[in-house]
Amino acid sequence: MDNNREESVTQEKQREMENKLSNREIVKKKGKRHQQKKKLSYYLIPRFPCMRLDDAVTAEETPTGDGSFNMEAGCNGRRDHSPTHLVVTVNGIIGSAQNWRYAAKQFVKAYPDDVIVHCSQSNTSMLTFDGVDVMGKRLADEVVSVVGLHPNLQKISFLGHSLGGLIARYAVAVLYQQNVMPKNVEQSGGECVGEEIQKGVVAGLEPVNFITFATPHLGSRGHKQVPIFCGVHTMERLATRASFLLGRTGRHLFLSDSDGGKTPILLRMSSDSEDLKFISALQSFKRRAAYANVRFDNIVGWSSSSLRRLSELPKRRSLDRNAKYPHIVNEEKANAIISPQGEVPLEIKTAKGRTKDMEETMIRGLTRLNWERVDVSFTGSMQWLLAHSTIQVKTQCINSEGADVIQHMIDNFVL
Repeated sequence: MDNNREESVTQEKQREMENKLSNREIVKKKGKRHQQKKKLSYYLIPRFPCMRLDDAVTAEETPTGDGSFNMEAGCNGRRDHSPTHLVVTVNGIIGSAQNWRYAAKQFVKAYPDDVIVHCSQSNTSMLTFDGVDVMGKRLADEVVSVVGLHPNLQKISFLGHSLGGLIARYAVAVLYQQNVMPKNVEQSGGECVGEEIQKGVVAGLEPVNFITFATPHLGSRGHKQVPIFCGVHTMERLATRASFLLGRTGRHLFLSDSDGGKTPILLRMSSDSEDLKFISALQSFKRRAAYANVRFDNIVGWSSSSLRRLSELPKRRSLDRNAKYPHIVNEEKANAIISPQGEVPLEIKTAKGRTKDMEETMIRGLTRLNWERVDVSFTGSMQWLLAHSTIQVKTQCINSEGADVIQHMIDNFVL
């Protein structure tokens, strides 16, 4: 009997030990699974780059009607006077003012005393099909109304994404004026002779920065300007014929418009006309910059957004990542020779519908001015397929990789 009891006690102890061991194994397995899940989520969840900004400064968003809004430093910011620099942002096709919300916040946090960012909304959603000229005039009217509400403003800058860059180019031509300022120059004999200085203003303010992101400056017609067509001539021709599906904007982008027998509007925008001084308006800005996607932008080609001929594009092997801004792979500051006003290097009338000739007309007209070119690449990024939107950080939760591009733009912004 005693032996049986001892055996039963021993068996119970063994069972307890086995249960403890099995429980430990279960806990270990659960722990491993939890760690694996954490690792998986670490790689899947987009990580937002740290911004070199003062966390004490908050951005205050003020709706201004019709969906647009102003972004200014909040009451706990460093601001001790009204900002004097207006930054106008312009969205792309089927976009809205919210597309620039992230960049606007970073701007205000970086320069709380100096800037007020107005995210325009006069061309939103389906209104972006109305044509570059109609949208440009609408934007100009909106800017005039904003300037009227802020009497302390002295300077103005524009940021345009995609189609928004073309809209901004048209709007600044509408808003451009030449102010003739007298200047007294004393000659050697002591006599004062009056001279006149011509100084351009936009909406009555000093123009400073004109910056575009992935903007089709050369249009979208053929010549590999829409990468999604892979340079297939048949697909490019079909796209040109189907451009009417995007309304007047589509015809403008594909250079197939001929309102009243006129040349395509993008060609006209590459030179000054009697009514609108497109080049003079751009020339009045202290700085012009074009940010362009090197790869993976399926909507706007590299040459079109960077204002280069295909033969002038840098070799991809020579591109090198910036240590501070990981997705900036090339920066170029061109030294263009500004031609006299009214001179057109290649007469528009020589461009008789040939895509190559029309591109050459636009390039020669626009590159008479200095343009800073910033090439961007999202190679290796999880968001490479969304390059067209990521370069702007259109939606922070899915385009966060472009934060360093926005920071580069802010760090190089001229106040």
